[in-house]
Amino acid sequence: MINKLLVANRGEIACRVMKTAKHLGVKTVAVYSDADVNARHVAMADEAIHLGPSPSKDSYLRSDLIIEHAKALGVDAIHPGYGFLSENAEFANLCKSNDIIFVGPPASAIEAMGSKSAAKRIMEEAGVPLVPGYHGDDQQESTLKQAADDMGYPVLLKAAAGGGGKGMRQVWNEGEFTQALNAAKRESMASFGDDHMLVEKYLTRPRHVEIQVFCDSHGNGVYLFERDCSVQRRHQKIIEEAPAPNMTQSIRESMGEAAILAAKAINYEGAGTVEFLLDEDGSFYFMEMNTRLQVEHPVTEMITGEDLVQWQLSVAEGNALPKTQQELTLNGHAFEARIYAEDPANNFLPSTGVLHLLQPPEESSLIRVDTGVVQGDEVSVYYDPMIAKLVVWGESRDIALKRLLHALGDYHIAGVTTNIDFLKRVASNSAFKAAELTTTFVEKHNDALFAEAKRDIQAKLPVMAILAVLRRRFEKGLAADRASYSPWFTAGAWRANASHEEQLTLLVGEEEFTVTVCHVFNADASAAWEITTANSTVKVSGAINDHQLNVEVAGIKSKYTFAVSDGDFGLYNQDTHINFTVVAPSEGDDDENSGNTNFDAPMNGTIVAHLVKCGEKVKKGEPILVMEAMKMEHSIVAPSDGVVDSFYFEPGELVDGGAALLEFTSADAQGA
Repeated sequence: MINKLLVANRGEIACRVMKTAKHLGVKTVAVYSDADVNARHVAMADEAIHLGPSPSKDSYLRSDLIIEHAKALGVDAIHPGYGFLSENAEFANLCKSNDIIFVGPPASAIEAMGSKSAAKRIMEEAGVPLVPGYHGDDQQESTLKQAADDMGYPVLLKAAAGGGGKGMRQVWNEGEFTQALNAAKRESMASFGDDHMLVEKYLTRPRHVEIQVFCDSHGNGVYLFERDCSVQRRHQKIIEEAPAPNMTQSIRESMGEAAILAAKAINYEGAGTVEFLLDEDGSFYFMEMNTRLQVEHPVTEMITGEDLVQWQLSVAEGNALPKTQQELTLNGHAFEARIYAEDPANNFLPSTGVLHLLQPPEESSLIRVDTGVVQGDEVSVYYDPMIAKLVVWGESRDIALKRLLHALGDYHIAGVTTNIDFLKRVASNSAFKAAELTTTFVEKHNDALFAEAKRDIQAKLPVMAILAVLRRRFEKGLAADRASYSPWFTAGAWRANASHEEQLTLLVGEEEFTVTVCHVFNADASAAWEITTANSTVKVSGAINDHQLNVEVAGIKSKYTFAVSDGDFGLYNQDTHINFTVVAPSEGDDDENSGNTNFDAPMNGTIVAHLVKCGEKVKKGEPILVMEAMKMEHSIVAPSDGVVDSFYFEPGELVDGGAALLEFTSADAQGA
């Protein structure tokens, strides 16, 4: 029996596991790093133990410390969540040797699926269909490249020990191979301590469909239907749904049976996911098996009514599966949208900061929010930037999609840049509504998705400007003596016998927008403004009350929630999720480097590699330097032809966000 459970993880998955454990009357133990001392999962647990410094390798990956603390606290079982130690066979064996239940599969199953190349060989022997590719042990570049040349481009390089898009690169032609291979190997070694690579044929219009499987120690196995996880960016899922749209019953059964075949080939126990590529003709191919609970498991729970964590704990205690295949039912449709702290307009660069405003939609039987943070928490550089998972259910896909869009509109976050507006644009895209899903969906519709974002920003410029003006007036009023409050302190734009005109520069992401604001009066002598953008001039009036903005633009009244922190604004309603800054007027100072491009570090991170030598000429678009932040590599590229004069940091050194990384002279500047 499991009476006391240690959750060897953090964030939303730790909170998710504890929720079920508490429902079952099981005591919980949290572990935490320096960065997580005040984290939500720590507050939820009955007991919590400190592991060490913030970096994962010094805390959440310290299997020895976790076991030591588990024994000291009389823990019966350890749930690893996902990521970190969840697919670490050595940790599973360590639990077993210390008489602690590992809530997951046997170490032998983890080992079998831990190497993608070994997994492919096992699946081939078991009769599970495979994508054409090279999964051998010869890792010479010439061997890997010859395999790619033989199967034809495009190909996909994949870390054999990988997952979550780490150590993965698409290669579209022979000339890209070496650079892509080196990058994939570096990222794989940094993430998994292993740079063994696979080469697979890259299907150009596949869907990513995965089967949730469950097995027990009594030889029983079932599949809990499928999830479509095709909509991804950088090989990481952002919107998942269940069941997969346009899935025929015959394909569902064939894929489910193949997944059970895969699980039984390695004597699997517990929750697992078998991932397939589904081609246009209905053929499907094994990709990999994740020997843990998936991030997107809630959509399966929503359509089946089952608690998969409860199933995990029951199976870990040695019980038979709660239901047979015939007893499992599929009801309705569910979506999961992953809410990330990242900037989609800047190549999905992760964002760090304090969550000054965190207002999720109201939860119900139809809407679920799985999160590990609360308002005031910090999204740090040390861990994955996912804030929450927003999950909705509907009687049909159309109804569920409407609920998803409405719930996204109700999700308001300030303090970091998020992907919420991007998720809304994806979910409202006509191709997504029509379920025209492929793993290249974002790339295929990229232009339309981001053109729509720019149109949305242009349309909201008058509202952003009036918020900035009203907030400034409000702050001047606060600065005055309340007892002698007078119009002079609210006058920011007032001039005797004349209207006053000023220009505001609004920064949204990396793009600046200039608006002209002219203070006028309505017929009833109330204040109003004429605001001119590149597209139009409109009359605007409004007022702020606490964090509410009531505004009228060209005769149309609207309401917004807003947040302000250190000059950064957030503006939100059902149709708007915009973060912006009012740029201070230039003081006209000279900058001797003003002709050079900004090579500042986009965020805190570690320098991975210099890709060129100082004094070496580079071409526009050529990668110069690679840094790693928040578990992903980011390349700094040359903005033009030129020369790298010097690097300010060496590989392995930590850098702060905003630090200058290198000195670069463009070819034009050299010519001058």
